[in-house]
Amino acid sequence: MNRTVETGKTFLVDGPASVTLVSGKAEVFGYTLKEMGKVVIRDGKRMPFVVIENSTFDISLGENASAEEAEGSTIPSSWEKAHKELATLQTKPVTVMVLGAVDSGKTSFCTYLANKLLSEEKTTKIAVLDGDLGQSDIGPPCTVAYTFISKPVTDLFNLEAKNAFFVGVTSPSKAIEKVIKGLELLKEEVLGFNPDFVIVNTDGWIEGEDALNYKIKLVEKINPQIVFCIQQDEKITPLLSALKNFKTVTVDSPPTIKQRSREKRRSLRELGYIKYLKNAKVQSMPISWLKIESEEFTGLGRNLNIKREREICELLGMKPLQIAETSDKICIIIGKGRWIDPERIDRTEKTTGKKVVVTWKGEEEGLLTALYNGERKFLGIGVLREIDYRRKAMKILTPVSNNISTVAIGKVKLDKNLREITPPIENVEKTSQTV
Repeated sequence: MNRTVETGKTFLVDGPASVTLVSGKAEVFGYTLKEMGKVVIRDGKRMPFVVIENSTFDISLGENASAEEAEGSTIPSSWEKAHKELATLQTKPVTVMVLGAVDSGKTSFCTYLANKLLSEEKTTKIAVLDGDLGQSDIGPPCTVAYTFISKPVTDLFNLEAKNAFFVGVTSPSKAIEKVIKGLELLKEEVLGFNPDFVIVNTDGWIEGEDALNYKIKLVEKINPQIVFCIQQDEKITPLLSALKNFKTVTVDSPPTIKQRSREKRRSLRELGYIKYLKNAKVQSMPISWLKIESEEFTGLGRNLNIKREREICELLGMKPLQIAETSDKICIIIGKGRWIDPERIDRTEKTTGKKVVVTWKGEEEGLLTALYNGERKFLGIGVLREIDYRRKAMKILTPVSNNISTVAIGKVKLDKNLREITPPIENVEKTSQTV
């Protein structure tokens, strides 16, 4: 259906929907739309069409989608001031970080900055480094990733990642050091391409002492020239105060920002799994060909010497499918339905001085994985279907088929429909609100 919106208003559309500008002039996040240009809006996303000249839109709304008009522009004036401040910086590359709470408009602001900078002839290369594990737009969920933008965009999700770093969880609270390491490595790689600007987006975990310390350390490691803090309420104030050694600029959160439920945020992630697992097939890979990175499956593919293996088996009173030993743990895999006498486990721990960690075969099914080549280049994601301990092979559902050298096993589980399997309530941390 067609809808005409007057100059000076904003046409707000909640997806799933598609909008085509039939006539007039309108902007989306600083990108001036061309007539007959079609914009697709994902479920759970809101797109603001700022009408510069009377515009007619052809809109198609999906289930639970909506469209409404708002007076004036919903893009805060502080965003334009932020862009102008960036544009005056002469020394390149310029690295900026964007901080803010959940659903404060961080990704929208990053998109706006990129589009505005691209509209200037002197800007040739812009990188966006996405550090939001739970709501990643550029890479698959559970990763930090980057890409380069050469033309205006309305949704960063439509871009392909140039490289990514797999963290394996959806909340940074569970993997702080790993997130920071990944972003450091990717920023170093990005700078090797001599960009004009590097825009670093971050997750929305900012409340509490742990979150504050994490964000401070992240800013220190990335060392941006400017930190943009999106002010939605007073939640960002402690972080602003803590970053006194950096140039911080406060920008406003859009007044019409849409707050999403945890279920909606999960469904957005599931779109990411579907995107990156398109055309996936089950691949069987000999474990001996792979380097396995996993906390739960430590030592997979590495055998103990026969004497030590016999000693542990005697202590346990059984022969597990797999035994691996680290400096402080003995990790064993046993068959489904098998049982170990707790007294045997206690005896093994006292004798060896190490914690015994038991995992049952089948617990691996559905775990999200990342695949890398020999040069540690991210190839894509997969879903672990089975570890065959007798044939010493892994079966992974993935579109990646060549050059796989390393498999990193995460902690998120997906069902056969690529939907997240919710962990037991007792394992869900309060800090996971950021996902």
